[in-house]
Amino acid sequence: MKGKIFLLPFFLYVNVLNAQQLTRYVDVFLGTGGHGHVYPGATVPFGMVQLSPDNGVEGWDWCSGYHYSSNTIAGFSHTHISGTGIGDWCDISVLPLTDTAGARQEKIKIPFSHQNESARPGYYSVVLDNQIRCELTASERAGYHRYTFPGSTGWLRFDMGFRINWDQPTDGLLQLNDAYTLTGYRFSTGWAKGQKVFFAARFSKPVMQHIFLDDSIKYEKRAQGKKVKALLAFETSQPLQVTVSISSVSTAKALEELEQTLRFKHSFEETARRAELAWEKELQKIKIQTQDTALLVKFYTALYRTCLAPLIYSNSDGMYQTHDNKVKKFNKGKNYYTIFSQWDVFRALMPLFTLTQAERLPDMINSMLEFYENNGLLPVWDISTWEANTMTGYHSIPIIADAILKNIKGFDYSYAYEAMKISAFQKQRGTPEYIQYRYVPQDKHGWSVTITLEYAFDDWCIAQVARKMGKTDDYRLFMNRASNYKNLFDASTGFFRGKKADGTFIEPFDPLYSEHGFEGQYIEGTAWQHSFFVPHDINGFAALHGGPQKLTQKLDELFTAPSELHGENVSADVTGLIGQYAHGNEPSHHIIYMYTVLGHPEKAARWLKVVADSLYKTGPDGLSGNDDCGQMSAWYIWTSLGMYPMNPAGGEYVFGYPLIEKAEIRLPNGKTLQIVVKKIKHNTRKIHSVIFNGKKIPVRSIHHRNLLQGGVLTFIVS
Repeated sequence: MKGKIFLLPFFLYVNVLNAQQLTRYVDVFLGTGGHGHVYPGATVPFGMVQLSPDNGVEGWDWCSGYHYSSNTIAGFSHTHISGTGIGDWCDISVLPLTDTAGARQEKIKIPFSHQNESARPGYYSVVLDNQIRCELTASERAGYHRYTFPGSTGWLRFDMGFRINWDQPTDGLLQLNDAYTLTGYRFSTGWAKGQKVFFAARFSKPVMQHIFLDDSIKYEKRAQGKKVKALLAFETSQPLQVTVSISSVSTAKALEELEQTLRFKHSFEETARRAELAWEKELQKIKIQTQDTALLVKFYTALYRTCLAPLIYSNSDGMYQTHDNKVKKFNKGKNYYTIFSQWDVFRALMPLFTLTQAERLPDMINSMLEFYENNGLLPVWDISTWEANTMTGYHSIPIIADAILKNIKGFDYSYAYEAMKISAFQKQRGTPEYIQYRYVPQDKHGWSVTITLEYAFDDWCIAQVARKMGKTDDYRLFMNRASNYKNLFDASTGFFRGKKADGTFIEPFDPLYSEHGFEGQYIEGTAWQHSFFVPHDINGFAALHGGPQKLTQKLDELFTAPSELHGENVSADVTGLIGQYAHGNEPSHHIIYMYTVLGHPEKAARWLKVVADSLYKTGPDGLSGNDDCGQMSAWYIWTSLGMYPMNPAGGEYVFGYPLIEKAEIRLPNGKTLQIVVKKIKHNTRKIHSVIFNGKKIPVRSIHHRNLLQGGVLTFIVS
């Protein structure tokens, strides 16, 4: 872990260290290189504001606005998405300048050195090569800037035209309300359509001069246009502080948030301290012990990253605006959330939330249900209330089903079931064909194999909720649909393969073939990675292969297959290859745990250790693929603790191999679970036995309801 410079006054620095123990292990730069696509800036858990530097560079590896390979900063914007594969947001960009030379450029990229950059949870700092020291921190709905200039006059450039990758501004406004207050908005289109971010900024010093730039209609103190910019001059013999609040509703609402924020009169240092304390509170939910400092860094950085999505979207009074200009009030809870990357997070992140975020989870689910109310279907990939329809499956269903089956309260089960069922009968995304043929024909819809397998799992989830609610006919219907995965299995190859509507397999077949476009049979992967997705019916899946031993052999072949991809347009998301196991992308994440279910915990232990050691590193290149809103990190959390939700809605945590020595998990019911790892000498690495509260249990799994009892879970390992 790189040494980070703490820039609080000494007495606050001491108090923070005394009060906090775990934030020191978080390296916010971990994963900012490679293909991690994460940002290093300042935010609080699930906060509406993510104040972070943008390099001003285009490309896939700059989807968060920042990549460690860059040595320039083009601004500090207030919204960022963590670990995804499509660039968007980066709204309300602010850049400090020593003069106005070149200020009319679309992007001003100021050089910097990583040696002059530091960060910790809730705080970011850099000294640019123009000698301006930039410090950032955040509260839930506001960003705090502090700029120390080298001279007595400094400038800030507010840029409503700043953009990255697919995003394009459609309208912008900047208005100097008074000498201390700037308001405005940025509307844009890109991955999210109809996106609106309003802001209100308050300066610690009066604006001495202002200049409006670019394609704007200009008035004395107001300018409007797609790329409108404002240059503001200040007296800067002392540091300049700026507080910026945002809203999706209006500048008036942003001003309300700003006034509410400033009412507390928190200094920059106090805000940074509060942000760090908020992070410490999250990290204290799982306390681990290990002699491996690198493991501590990886674990607590991962736990930090599990709290970066979904994100608060509503104002403190519950108001928010949809992509189609409807102003709503969220009445189902405290906060309305956005950024639901369901294809990623249903696997491990959301099951983790049933333990670590039980207080927030009902609001998150109610946000999904309100999305259904506003749009007619549960979200697939919700960004700024826009349905991006990115990726496959209808995976809000397993998230909601998991919560219902675990008796999470705070949302309407009947209404949730209605939404789940309607989403399962939608008239798009290959669903009608799936229902008609009992698989998705490749000549009717792309990604046919992945969609069929994932719909079958989602249908199993609906069936379990139907059974709990006494809906016998629905239970039978959806359990019947849950077996549809069998219709694409090719016994001659041992893979799930695409079929045409006439029932014949697509030829030719190459299990190493990857096609990134919409016409591929497998999304972001090959037949190898997708042919193991039957988490709800391992016995039925094994029977297709000829029994558990045959399926185990197929798993063995996965790890020894050639680590190569064939095709002219292979997916860049297939990373972290061990054979054809691709840990850098989500379809592989449950696979190793199948070994335990099939009776081979020693094989699970072997490969889990290889993945954890070789594909999770410290430093900027520490992630083997996109963190995808915390899913990659959630896998590491579960795996470190010795278990994983192989079936994300099954309530079972399948055992793997614990990486820690001890752990203490603060359960949502107020109880505590202690995990103790005892090592014995043996020539095979595996879990030999498991003892829960004094009783030996099978080396397979522990159920959520048992885990909630708290107590002591002991792993005897070698």
